[in-house]
Amino acid sequence: MKFRSREHAAQLLAERLRAVYKNKNPLVLAVPRGAVPMAKIIADALGGELDVVLVHKLTHPEQPELAIGAIDEAGHAFVSEWAADLSPEYLEAEKKRQLEVLRRRRASYTPLRPPIDPHGRIVIVVDDGIATGSTMTAALRAVRARKPKKLVGAVAVASPEAARAMMHECDAMVCLDVPAEFFAVGQFFDNFNQVTDEDVVAILKEKADVESVSAAG
Repeated sequence: MKFRSREHAAQLLAERLRAVYKNKNPLVLAVPRGAVPMAKIIADALGGELDVVLVHKLTHPEQPELAIGAIDEAGHAFVSEWAADLSPEYLEAEKKRQLEVLRRRRASYTPLRPPIDPHGRIVIVVDDGIATGSTMTAALRAVRARKPKKLVGAVAVASPEAARAMMHECDAMVCLDVPAEFFAVGQFFDNFNQVTDEDVVAILKEKADVESVSAAG
């Protein structure tokens, strides 16, 4: 399956989610940065709130594009079993490096408020695609630790291995495509332009402004 853009994929996900979660005030959490525009479309369609769940991949020392695990903003890390041969010193340094990235992002993304509490909420965690599953695993576990009422994963595309793994991390999973041949998330999108930090800040601010007006009215 090929998507025209992240927005196209988000509209398809919203259609799948609407029957169950519309008007139940779900908390829609995006895995930055690519999933943020998707999560806003889904939150708008469902009448839910929008925020981000901050996680970052841990990278291999010799292959920076290769995820060996991920860490959330509370410092909880998930490391793949096959990465166990890497030195503890490297892993600790990498965790500290990526945790600092997350702290800077939180300060930039939501400087005037704390993260929205998922406790007791229906929470939908959105990502554009899942290759290894490390980042999404960290995101779902970070939210699970806050005791949501129901934890839902929503992604456009996932590798077969990642899709199977995610089923054990959430209460329900919506995935539009699980292709047998999976090389990179971007191969399934005609337009896979980079989403910047500035884009994320603007989207979160726009959603917050709309919610403030609605609450006041």
